[in-house]
Amino acid sequence: MKVLLRNDISGVGRRGDIVEVKSGYARNFLLPSGSALKAGDTIELQAASMRKARDIRDAKSREAAETQRSLIESKSLSIAARAGTNGRLFGSVTESDIVNAIRSATGISLDRHSIHMDEHLKEIGSSTVRATLYDGVVATVNVEVVAK
Repeated sequence: MKVLLRNDISGVGRRGDIVEVKSGYARNFLLPSGSALKAGDTIELQAASMRKARDIRDAKSREAAETQRSLIESKSLSIAARAGTNGRLFGSVTESDIVNAIRSATGISLDRHSIHMDEHLKEIGSSTVRATLYDGVVATVNVEVVAK
């Protein structure tokens, strides 16, 4: 069954797309929840306007993310943590600590799930961490861990 998506649906398509889905999925989930409309011959105009609005919204979001990336990458974050004499931390620096440091340094609020690091920082020193701001827009954050 062909349907016009009114919302972004993971694994199916984005708002304004006309997609072919199984008829049971359309009847039991997409149509009753209002996430889709049954596609007919006259729906093409509505689909085009939905795609245009989606593209404009995506362009604005990407532009805002690019601005945030340049601001974040221009800062070097310093996080103070308790450490032993050998430079090893009592605990570790986590994604939440990095998000709080970004918020205090730049005023940008991120979700901790947008921070990507191989493992938590457990020693004094500098390292780089990636932050996903938007689909395809990734900021590289320089983090300096210092002893309290």
